[in-house]
Amino acid sequence: MNFAIFPIDKGDHIGEYVSKVVQHIKDSGLTYQFSPMGTVIEAETVTELLKVVDDAYKIMDPISDRIYCVMNMDYNKNKSGMIKAKTESIEKRIGKV
Repeated sequence: MNFAIFPIDKGDHIGEYVSKVVQHIKDSGLTYQFSPMGTVIEAETVTELLKVVDDAYKIMDPISDRIYCVMNMDYNKNKSGMIKAKTESIEKRIGKV
């Protein structure tokens, strides 16, 4: 799942708020990769991924009156470790990304 959530009523500098969600993802024990535009998260089940989203809303709700969230999923129950595999596939072709 690629996921981003942030308050849109706190101005241009929102790292303080986003870091609370990223810390929660880090603490979850799930495999993840942070980027400036979102965080890619791997889990065995959709339920685990949706729990991350629900928890993120619970973190943001007391902080903000207006929250933006976007997510998309590519769920393949026959594969795991795709963050690493997809990154390695591209790096074989063009070098370190």
